[in-house]
Formats: sequence, C-alpha cells, structure tokens
Amino acid sequence: MKKLLLSSFCALAALSGFAQSKVYMTEEITPEALVKVYEALGRSATGKVAVKISTGEPNGKNFLQPALIKDLVQKTGGTIVECNTAYEGRRYRTEDHRQVCIDHGFAAIAPVDIMDGEGEIRIPVQDTLHLKYDIVGASLPDYDFMIGLSHFKGHQMGGFGGALKNLSIGVASGNGKAYIHSAGQTENREEVWGKVAEQDAFLESMAASAQAVANHFGDNILYINVMNNMSIDCDCNGHPANPTIKDIGILASTDPVALDKACVDLIYKIIPGEGNDPRALIERIENMHGIHTVEYAEKIGLGSTKYELISIDR
Repeated sequence: MKKLLLSSFCALAALSGFAQSKVYMTEEITPEALVKVYEALGRSATGKVAVKISTGEPNGKNFLQPALIKDLVQKTGGTIVECNTAYEGRRYRTEDHRQVCIDHGFAAIAPVDIMDGEGEIRIPVQDTLHLKYDIVGASLPDYDFMIGLSHFKGHQMGGFGGALKNLSIGVASGNGKAYIHSAGQTENREEVWGKVAEQDAFLESMAASAQAVANHFGDNILYINVMNNMSIDCDCNGHPANPTIKDIGILASTDPVALDKACVDLIYKIIPGEGNDPRALIERIENMHGIHTVEYAEKIGLGSTKYELISIDR
C-alpha cells in the first residue's frame, strides 16, 4: 500500500506543470540507499568536499547517525563541516563542539571542521531585503564542493528544518546565525535573543542566506534530505519530542527548494493513523509559517516548487 501511494504521488507530481526540478527518492533508509540516491543525481562531488550535517545536541537522539552517513562521506572523500551555535550550549564554543563530534561518533568516520573555529567571513547575498551579506565560517572557501546532508524534521523557530535551513543557519557562523535570526539587526550572538526578527523576516533571511551559499558553490553543490526520526523539534534540542510519524525515506535534488517542498508535501499526504500521525508536525509548520521559507526562496530565484518526484526503488 505504501509503494502504491508513493507511485500515485510521483505520477501526480510529474503531471503538475513544466520546468520541473527532479527530486529522487528511495523508501530505504540505509547506507547503501544513501549512496544510491546520491548517484541518481548524476552530479559527482569532486575536489575537496564539505558534507554539511547537524552534529546534534548532547542527549539528542534523532540526528543523522554516523553509521548511516559513513559510506557516502567516505565515498566522496568528504569532510564533515559544521558551525557553532548562536545559543549557549555544548556546541557554542569550538572546542566543546569538537568534543560533541567525537562523542557522537562523527570524528571516527571522517575529518571534522568547525568552519568558524578560526573566524568568519562575509559572502554576498543576491536578495538584500533584510541582509547586506551572509556571515559564514572562515574555512568555507577551502572547499570545492558541498553536499547538504540534512535531517528533515520539525523546528521550533523555522517550522521545519531541511535543505534550506541546513544551507542557511547551518553554514552561518555563530554570529552569522544571529544576523539571520535578527533579519540583519545584529551580528552579535550574545545579544540576538533580544533582537529576534518578525517571523516572516526571519524566514526570508534564511532563504536569502541559503541562496548566498548556493551561489558561492554554483553547480558544485547538491542536497539530500533524510526523512527519519521526524520529531516536531530540531536536532538543536537536546530533549526533543518523540517522533509521531513513520520513517518515509531519503530524497535528493540539485534544487533545494524543490527538495524541501517535496518533503513537506509528503508529510501532508500522510493519513493519520496509529503510530503514524503527522498532525503535530503539520501544526508546527503552520504555526511558524514554515512554508514561507520555500515560497520566498522560489521568489528570489533559488529554485522551484514545481518538481518531478522520481522513485529509484523500481
């Protein structure tokens, strides 16, 4: 039944319009399937490769596990990259953050780079409605290619987290995160929580900063969302709510807008039932106006909400 519903959804998506981006999907969530969906994109990660993940807060349990991502990271010769947080915690300071990477097992599978550990730089933004630039880790230019490897889930501020959030907040330095959260009011993470922007301004700032990173890499970037362990809470929460949705699969695209839209659409397609109830996550997305990030990203030219969903399980 699950495969029949997915096939029907893929067919409807394929008929929805022109100029569609391709989103590839597998229902398997295994190391082999992760490599397979990466290969389906036909865009090889070459040169020095950054694999951007969330390393997860201590005591968290839903973040992507090293055992799942190891094969892909090692196949591409990737370095796991992260940036420090804007909130106080175990990933606020570089040395503490590095220890979390060790404790969570990421340092055992690949080199790890806290990109703002040695400072930060500014890169240009195309959309200047709220931001004058994007502030990212100083080592970002060291990389030739980026794989945005995201855990799709809810988020207490963005409504949901996927490719766009990983590209924006995720690649921003600690102060860069403050700049995005405040929609350009402050570059100081020590004062950001007194200057949090109006919600749509924050979401638009995320879209603009995501576009800045995408523009920086050009064609040397791709995006993968893993839809498992989907709580209403982000991996930045050390005590997240338990997931109420069954695992869905892994999706990948060269278009982050299409990818996040496809994931959101799959959540809305779930018929609530025992052990598989999307209503809490949908409520979180709607309460925080999360889809606005996707819509604004499309408006400024980062990608398209029109997509063809292609199953690679056939």
